[in-house]
Amino acid sequence: MGKKKIIGGPIIINGRELSLSKAVRAGDFIFLTGQIPMINGKVMTEGTIEEQTTVVLEEIKATLSEAGCDFSNVVKAMVWLKDRQDFPGFNEVYGTYFPKEPPARSAILNELLVDVKVEIEVVAYDPE
Repeated sequence: MGKKKIIGGPIIINGRELSLSKAVRAGDFIFLTGQIPMINGKVMTEGTIEEQTTVVLEEIKATLSEAGCDFSNVVKAMVWLKDRQDFPGFNEVYGTYFPKEPPARSAILNELLVDVKVEIEVVAYDPE
C-alpha cells in the first residue's frame, strides 16, 4: 500500500479554510469527509430535508468523480440527521442515488447539526 493521497482542494466555508481534507485515498479505499449542504461555499441553512439531502449527495457525487469513482463504489455511508421526523424524506431522496446494491449505512441523530438538517459521510472502494 502506498502513501495516502489527498483528493480535492481545500474546504472553505463562509470564507474560512477548514483543517480537513475533502477526501483521502488510502490504498483501495476513499474516505470522504462528512458533507453538509452548501451552495457556493455557504452553508445552506434553508430548505427542506429533501432539498438539503440532494445538495449533499450531489457534492458527494462530485467528490467521488474527482477520485475516479461513482456511487456504485460506495461501500459504507454514515448519516447524521438533526430531526428524526426528517428520516422518511431523507431516505426517499437517498434511495434514488443508490437504486441497486446500496452500501451499508448507519443513521443517527446529532444535536451538533445546528444550522443544517443532514450530514453524510461515505467510504468508497476502488482497487488501485
